[in-house]
Parts: sequence; C-alpha cells; structure tokens
Amino acid sequence: MNAALLYALGGTVLVALGLYTFATVAHLLRKLLAFNVMASGTFLILVGLGQTDGQADPVPQALVLTGIVVAFGSTALALVLLRRWFQATGSATLETERQTNDQEPS
Repeated sequence: MNAALLYALGGTVLVALGLYTFATVAHLLRKLLAFNVMASGTFLILVGLGQTDGQADPVPQALVLTGIVVAFGSTALALVLLRRWFQATGSATLETERQTNDQEPS
C-alpha cells in the first residue's frame, strides 16, 4: 500500500464520518465541525490523487491550499452567523430539528 492510496482511504473515511455526523446531529456548531472534517477529507483525497510517478503535481497542491484558505474564511463567517443566531434565538439548533428531537422517545 503506497502513501497516495493511504491518503485517499483516510480522506474517504473522513468524508464519510463528516457526512454521517452532519446528517445526524442537530447542534449547529457540531454541523459546522462536521463540515470542516468533510473538507479535510476532501483535501486528503486531492493530495493522494495528486501524486504521480513519485512526484507531487503542483495543481492539486494549489487547489488544496486555496481550499484551506476558503474553508478558513467560510468557517469564520459561519461562526459569526452562529453566534448571532444564538444571541437572537437563545438556541444553537434550528426550529425544525428541535421539534424532531423533542418527539423522539427517550
């Protein structure tokens, strides 16, 4: 098993874990963290696919660096919006998700 395959498999696991968490939790901060885990998995997949013949291709590396910057900016914006949402509503979940969670048996 070479390093590129290991990166791709690890990235796939991170994407699957983030997608599962994003779909199952109601708390918005945890959804944001799951989104960041999915982004990290995508970056790992791109790094794994970018290695050919023992050398790294510069195009996927540039895409990953750009993606990291965009992910950082969008995470900062989402945190500000989440804080504002919490100040306005007093809850860190959406209304429909709260109703769904209240109806589930304990």
